Amino acid sequence: MTGYILAIDQGTTSTRALVFDAGQRLVASAQEEFPQHYPAPGWVEHDPEDLWRSTLSTARAALARAGASASAVAAIGLTNQRETTLIWDRATGRPIHRAIVWQDRRTAEECARLRAEGHEPAVAARTGLVLDPYFSATKIAWLLDHVEGAREAAEAGRLAFGTVDSWLIWRFTGGRVHATDATNASRTLLFDLARLHWDDDLCRLFRVPRAILPDLRDCADDYGTTDPALFGAAIPIRGVAGDQQAALIGQACFDPGMVKATYGTGAFALLNTGTKPVPSRNRMLTTLGYRFADRTAYALEGAVFVAGAAVQWLRDGLGLIAAAPEADRLAAEADPDQPVVLVPAFTGLGAPWWDAEARGALFGLTRGTTRRELARAVLDSVAFQTCDLLAAMREDWGGDGPSLLRVDGGLTASDWTMQRIADLTGTPVDRPGMRETTALGAAWLAGFAAGLYPSPEETARAWAAARRFVPALAEDARAAALARWRDAVRRTLSTASN
Repeated sequence: MTGYILAIDQGTTSTRALVFDAGQRLVASAQEEFPQHYPAPGWVEHDPEDLWRSTLSTARAALARAGASASAVAAIGLTNQRETTLIWDRATGRPIHRAIVWQDRRTAEECARLRAEGHEPAVAARTGLVLDPYFSATKIAWLLDHVEGAREAAEAGRLAFGTVDSWLIWRFTGGRVHATDATNASRTLLFDLARLHWDDDLCRLFRVPRAILPDLRDCADDYGTTDPALFGAAIPIRGVAGDQQAALIGQACFDPGMVKATYGTGAFALLNTGTKPVPSRNRMLTTLGYRFADRTAYALEGAVFVAGAAVQWLRDGLGLIAAAPEADRLAAEADPDQPVVLVPAFTGLGAPWWDAEARGALFGLTRGTTRRELARAVLDSVAFQTCDLLAAMREDWGGDGPSLLRVDGGLTASDWTMQRIADLTGTPVDRPGMRETTALGAAWLAGFAAGLYPSPEETARAWAAARRFVPALAEDARAAALARWRDAVRRTLSTASN
């Protein structure tokens, strides 16, 4: 078969558009960064128009570079930063406020209040999530309470809520479609994970009017067509998934027990647990892996808020490196007798700690500490946090847990970090040749729905690693490093007695 798939990967710091051919090969791409807004400590916002403009411009650029007309595109697949919250006016299409980004911590006190009132066990049982500012529901309530007239307008049905996928679908379709997929819905704290629909009790708890919620659809489904004026012809939108679930699909983790980790601004590990949700005893998240063609898969997820962002801090905040790859060289040159430990809790700690009030800290500094040791500490922090996630998953899943880790994302270009992850986790790490697995997952969903791409089974058989990193660290050295890390985390937690 012939034809192209246009994949949109709308991320936290940039938007990418990628064109894949009928063989799932990357033909062309375009990328555009957009501004981040920090109106107060712990607050992170995006201008919704920046998200839309960068999506449209990169999509047009990628198609132009591929030499592909709109009529040659079988479908669009969309993947997005999850939990980021937008509300807009249905009549005008104008947002009522900047988007509140998933990293934003402004609703920490509200989450603490709900926990103190004893709501977390029931919320976790129904949604698989914890009460944390990370998720959308308290962000929605904050916008409705802090934008004049917003709550009244929402209750009257004049406003629409969406995560970024819904906002882009609305804009692509000229306001004809207000929808989201089940994976994005599962990150809102408003979605019943077992029954796969919006939950009225949760809406009441979080004070979110049901009228503002989008329609629910599968990951591979009909999301309408683009306004013909955007690309010269209408293009069907057939695939939608949150970025981490899209990466799970792009890594062909279709079988229970398979696990992938994506390393971007943050880091996210997902373990496919099959057709039934597995409750976590270790404060991991139970979430939806995907839903398409009458297949539903659940996952255990661990979320790390700061991974690649720590390398950016080393470059932009401290000015210790000129470019990210320089961190590899410095880490390799670090003095092994100076074990500096960074706990990168710049916006709190994610799984399995879930401490919104924790803040970053460095331990083990001496007069002999140089930028080499700091670079190693930054990259080590990514590996240590991965250890925490896999250890929790192993306990929740039972048995030995994941025996192999498939990785993707920008930070996987760092050979030093990938080897360090293998060494500290004691788990082989497979890095694929196609590192744009998040976009590939979105493309596969659209291509599968359009009849262009093969079945999950055929896709899994075709997956191949470009390089495997095998653990090579002695067990005593591994144990000592993990003990230093866990002591540093204990001292960093907001509830710790120091």
